Amino acid sequence: MPKTELEPQTPDTLVSGALLTGAYVDIADLLRLRFSNMASKLRRHQANANQNGTRLSKLRGRGVDFAEVRSYQPGDDIRTIDWRVTARKNAPHTKVFREEKERPTLVIVDQTHTMFFGSQVRLKSVAAAQASAIAAWNALAQNDRVGGFVMNLGTGSLHPPKHSATAVARFMSAVATSNAALNRSCYRPNVDQLAAQLKSVRRNVRSNYRIYIISDFLPSADFWQDSLRSLAQRNDVTALRIYDPLERELPQDDFYTVTDGSEQQRFDASNAQLRTQYQQRFDSWGDELKQALTSNGIRYATLATNNPDLQTQAWL
Repeated sequence: MPKTELEPQTPDTLVSGALLTGAYVDIADLLRLRFSNMASKLRRHQANANQNGTRLSKLRGRGVDFAEVRSYQPGDDIRTIDWRVTARKNAPHTKVFREEKERPTLVIVDQTHTMFFGSQVRLKSVAAAQASAIAAWNALAQNDRVGGFVMNLGTGSLHPPKHSATAVARFMSAVATSNAALNRSCYRPNVDQLAAQLKSVRRNVRSNYRIYIISDFLPSADFWQDSLRSLAQRNDVTALRIYDPLERELPQDDFYTVTDGSEQQRFDASNAQLRTQYQQRFDSWGDELKQALTSNGIRYATLATNNPDLQTQAWL
């Protein structure tokens, strides 16, 4: 990858975080997202933070942040006894602190066949690439180790979490390379290939990771539930579903011909019943996916390709 300047820039050179558009994404655009308005604010906010990470873990222990007071248990450090509560309740109580502990972040981004589609502003693959860059740069700004996995037309591309802007840049380069490999001939799904890539992720992820999965989550809700169930048991997982408005709502009233590459189908978009069924099918599939993921403790959010508020979504 060509050498790229990654040092902080002046405020005048910060990009506004506008949507990346079109059919393909450029590595330079993904690198510049590090200096978007959102990332720069996070960087300034964390400038004086502990370099070991600013995310509070679920682990309890001796640390800098008070968590709770509970009954004294054999083995507790007597120096943590809360004497006021002990006197009030006439029984020994101790303070429990929550450790400040680094949480590795892994960004999994889909750059496979089904993502090469879009009707407004950009393709789903471009929207996913931008979302992955924002998630990665924001995590790095919070002093976390950041890595990624690109689901692509090959065997996938794994980048172990590191506390390094250069490492994130390599991940962004892999995203851009996989994005550039997409074309019209990539329309047929390969479920076995996708399953093998997700299995590779599970083999390399242990526990206490913060994981973002950015995809359109095709082919089925059951497939993703089965693939991600074990991953979500010991990690904090967020699923961001990318979709295009045309997948939910048919175009303007007219006759259209569509093809899957081998067969053609002509339909009348002015048919009210057809339009309703089309939308209901999309919404039903979304509800099924949400239920499948959230039942396994995975947070779920959606993002349309034409959504102008990519950087203010609650999924981050």
